[in-house]
Amino acid sequence: MNLKQLEYFRVLAGLEHVTLAAEKLSITQPNLTYAISELEKELGVYLFEKQGRNIRLTKYGRFFLNYVDRSLNELERGEKELKRLVNPSHGTIDLAFIYTLGPHFVPNMIKEFISDDANKNISFNFNQGNTKDIIKGLKEEKFDLAFCSLVEDEQNINFTPLVEQELVLITSKDHPLSNYDSIDLKETSDYPFVYYNKQSGIRPLIDSLFNEIGVTPKIICEVEEDSAAAGLVAINYGIAVVPKVWVLNHFDIKTIKITNPPHKRFIYMAYIKNKYLSPTVHLFKDFAVNYSQNNFSVTQDKE
Repeated sequence: MNLKQLEYFRVLAGLEHVTLAAEKLSITQPNLTYAISELEKELGVYLFEKQGRNIRLTKYGRFFLNYVDRSLNELERGEKELKRLVNPSHGTIDLAFIYTLGPHFVPNMIKEFISDDANKNISFNFNQGNTKDIIKGLKEEKFDLAFCSLVEDEQNINFTPLVEQELVLITSKDHPLSNYDSIDLKETSDYPFVYYNKQSGIRPLIDSLFNEIGVTPKIICEVEEDSAAAGLVAINYGIAVVPKVWVLNHFDIKTIKITNPPHKRFIYMAYIKNKYLSPTVHLFKDFAVNYSQNNFSVTQDKE
């Protein structure tokens, strides 16, 4: 049984006339008759019976037609929806990004993307999370693209650097270190830290900074995203090393430049290697690279 046979059956069932059905299908009468005969053999039942010079559906044919109609209609709807999803001017993009990028970076990028009339009908499904969960979602094909941290030993994922982020130390306004404008992380060793949890993509980088200077941070608590860290720092629950992001401006904290150890932190665009991406996704992927190059500086390919 194949789709052509089912389509032939539906047309013939609607007309109950072999000549007219063959003309509508643009095939010969023998080809139509043969296709229906093979379908009946496979099903083990007659779908049509002769009525004078014409034919009509048997009761089994009428029963089967209900299922064929629903099935072909559903396939036609699926085809239309699929074409809509991948249409370069009307498609849908499943985009995931880390919490850091939610308040400012992603909204500004999307605003500029859809400001182009050619892109205004493209839609997005947005998902936020930590890097570990985002990479898992990429592998499960829940997302087309992701903006996240670099993850080592992920050989099947391509990481393209988009933007460099400075790391800073944040303290409450009345903390002893709040008088500093710049600092060596060695000078923080006596103070408790609000720290990112192990699911966070930035955690390995911060760990490496403290390892480099031989300091074990006193971790008082762990959080998943930047605003939680800034909120706890604002009430003097601890200090924190965080990316210098827009959301910090909304907390009563002091932001201090880290002079030592030197470091680089990048946000990457991630996607599965050798995996089909729709024309719509390709369009946005190229846009994201150009947008980042035009608005931010990226100085290396990998951390």
